Amino acid sequence: MTKIVKQDEFRLDRRSFIAGGTALVVAASLPFGGRMAQAAGEASFEPNAFIRIGTDGRIALVMRDAEMGQGIWTGASMLLAEELDVGLDQVTPEASPPNDKLYANPLIGFQATGGSTSIRGDWESLRKAAAIARLALVQAAAKQWNVNAADCKVDRGTVTHAASGRSAPYASLVAAAAAAPLPTDAPLKDRADWKLIGTPQKRVDTRHKVDGGVTYGIDVKLPGMKIGAVARCPVLGGKLVSVDEAPAMKIPGVRAVLKIDDAVAVVGDHFWAAKQGVDALDIKWDLGPNAKLTQADIVRGHEEASHGDGIVAREEGDPVAAIAGAATKLEAVYQLPFLAHAPMEPVNCTVHVRPDGVEVWVGTQVPTRCQSAAAEATGQPVDKVKVYNHLIGGGFGRRLEWEYAGIAASFAKQVDYPLKLIWTREEDIQHDRFRPYYYDRLSAGLDSQGRLVGWTHKVTGSSVLARWAPPGMRKNGIDPDAVECAEETPYDMDTLRVSWVRHEPPGVVTAWWRGVGPAHNIFVVESFIDELANAAKKDPVEFRRGLLAKNPRARAVLDLAAEKSGWGSPLPKGIGRGVMVQNAFGSFLSVVCEADVSNGSDIKLRKLVAAMDCGQAINPDSVRAQLEGGLVFGLTAALYGEITLDQGQVEQANFDTYQMLRMNEVPPIEVHIVNSTETPGGLGETGTAASFPALANAVFAATGKRLRKLPLKLDEGSSG
Repeated sequence: MTKIVKQDEFRLDRRSFIAGGTALVVAASLPFGGRMAQAAGEASFEPNAFIRIGTDGRIALVMRDAEMGQGIWTGASMLLAEELDVGLDQVTPEASPPNDKLYANPLIGFQATGGSTSIRGDWESLRKAAAIARLALVQAAAKQWNVNAADCKVDRGTVTHAASGRSAPYASLVAAAAAAPLPTDAPLKDRADWKLIGTPQKRVDTRHKVDGGVTYGIDVKLPGMKIGAVARCPVLGGKLVSVDEAPAMKIPGVRAVLKIDDAVAVVGDHFWAAKQGVDALDIKWDLGPNAKLTQADIVRGHEEASHGDGIVAREEGDPVAAIAGAATKLEAVYQLPFLAHAPMEPVNCTVHVRPDGVEVWVGTQVPTRCQSAAAEATGQPVDKVKVYNHLIGGGFGRRLEWEYAGIAASFAKQVDYPLKLIWTREEDIQHDRFRPYYYDRLSAGLDSQGRLVGWTHKVTGSSVLARWAPPGMRKNGIDPDAVECAEETPYDMDTLRVSWVRHEPPGVVTAWWRGVGPAHNIFVVESFIDELANAAKKDPVEFRRGLLAKNPRARAVLDLAAEKSGWGSPLPKGIGRGVMVQNAFGSFLSVVCEADVSNGSDIKLRKLVAAMDCGQAINPDSVRAQLEGGLVFGLTAALYGEITLDQGQVEQANFDTYQMLRMNEVPPIEVHIVNSTETPGGLGETGTAASFPALANAVFAATGKRLRKLPLKLDEGSSG
C-alpha cells in the first residue's frame, strides 16, 4: 500500500532530496481551458512539476489537489502509476507548496481544489507527465545498453531488455535521465494495456488515517507553540469596543489576550485553557449596521429583487408568447436557504511570524490565497510566507475561503511564538461564509398533448464569483455559477429564457458550498419538471424520456435508475418514489429516492438507487464512495440544513441546532456505474445536487404535496 508521509517527513525528505541533487524532476505543460479559465481570458500553457523520482527508488507525486476525503490522492496516484508503469504502492503523494503557476488547476486557472474538477484536470496532464518520465527513463536505459528503446519493457518501475537480458530499476536510471534532454512528448498507453485505471483500488490514505500516521491542520504541533481560541463579533460588520482581560488571565494556563478590530483571541498552553478564557471575557461590541437584521428582512429583500428584469443568461424563441398560448400554464416560486459547511474539522490555522518571514500550517483548498492573506496581515512579502498544506477533515467549500488564515496571522504577529488558532464548532458555524439564499421564479406551458412548449426561469441570489474570482464573470454581468444547470438542462427546450437578478443580502458573506450552482438549480429544475409531468398527467420517468431524445447518456442513466429501482411497482400508502436526472460536473446521474411519510409529519428515507455515467471510472470504489457521501451530505441539507439570522446574528451554533443526518437515518444506497469510455467527469458534488429533487419528488409522490422550499418540512406550509 502506498505510504502517506507525515508533514515533517515530507519537509525533511524534500530538503535532502534537493541537497542531494539526484532527482529527476519532470516538468509538463498543462493546457489551460475550461469554463472559468476561458472566462478569465486565460488561454496558455504553464509548466508544472508533479513527479520526483529519487535514487532511493521513491516516487513522489506532488499533488496540487487538496485531499479532503474525496479520494483524489488515490485517483491521481492511479493515473500517474498507470503511465509510469509502476504499482500504486510505489507512489507517495505529497502536498504541493503554494504556486499558482506550477500547480494551477487547468479548469479553474489557479491553484484551487473545488467544483469537482480534480480528476478532470488531472486526467490528461498527469498521464502525460508520467508518460514523458517513463520514456525518459527507458531512453536512459537504452542508451546505457546501446539498444533500441522501443525494444525495452517496463514493469513495476524496472526497465528490461529481453534480448540482452538486462534490466534496471528506475532508481538506477535517475542520474542518466536527469542529465539527458526530456522527450517533448510521449504516447499514452492504449486502453487495452491499462492495469490500474478502471479497477477498484483501496484508498492510499486509509491505513495512515486509521493509525494516526497523517497530520491534519488541527493536529499540528510545533516547539514552543501555544493555542488560541477565538471570539468574533456576533454580527457581521460589528467592531470590538473593549474587553476586560482580567477574568481570562486568572485562568491557569492562559498566557495572553489578543485583539484585532472585530475579534479577540485568548492564548493558552492548551485549547481548554484558551476556551475557558474566551468564555470568561467581558467583551463589549459595537454591533454595527446589521444589528437589527432578521431572516424576514433577508427573504423580503430577495422577494422584492426577484421582480426585477434580471440579466438574460440564455434565450431561445419567445417563451412568454409560447406560455401565454399554452393549453396548460404553471408558475412557481422556489426558495433555498443559507447553508453552513460545518466540516468535522473546524476551521484552524497555525502561524509563526518572525522578523524575516512567516510560516503557515493549514488545511486549505486555496494555498496561494492563504499565503497572500498571511502576507497582507503581517506586512511581509508573499515570497517570505511559507504555507504547509495538510489533509483536510472535510472541506465542502469552506476551505475555498481564506479569511481565517488572515485572522490567525493578525493574532500571531502579536506574539513571538507559533500560535495555533482553533475555532470552536459554534464560532465556525456562526461565522461561516454561507451558501447563498436563492429565490427562483419559474413558469412553463404545456400543449394539449402535455408537451412542453415554453419555459422561463429567473434566479435571484448573490454572486460568489464576483467576490471570489471576478474575472470569471461574463461581460454582460452574469455569474455563470448562479445559472449553471439552469441555462443548460439535459432536456430538449427550444423555447426558454433563463435570467439572473443579483441580490447581495446584508449581514452575510456568501461562498461556495458543495454542489455549487448545480445544487441549487437542479433542485429547482427537476422539481418543476416533476410539476409539469403531474400537470400533463404523465409518469415522471416517461415525461422526462420524452424530453431527452437528444441526450442519450442522460436517458440511459434515467432508464437504468428506473429499472434498478423497480420504478412503477406498487408501494404502500404514504410511501413514494421520486426521480431526477442531471448532467453536471461532466457526469450524468439519475437517482430514484423512496421516502416514507406515512405518519403525515416526518420524512423518512427508505432507499436510494443511483445510476451514474461519469465517463471512464478511474476507481469504481471511489465512484461509489463519493456518490454515497454526496447523497448523504445533500439529504442532510434537504431535511435539516438552514442558517437563519435574528438581530443580525446566526441562530444556529452546533450540531444540536444545525443537525446532521444520523447513521440510523441513512437509507440503503445502490450505485450502478455505466461502463463508459468517455472522458472522466466530476464526482464529489454530483450526489449532493441530485439528492434534493429526488427526495422532494418522492415526498410529492407520497403525499401530493409539492414542497418548493428547503429544508423540506411538511408542517410549515412550505408547499405551493
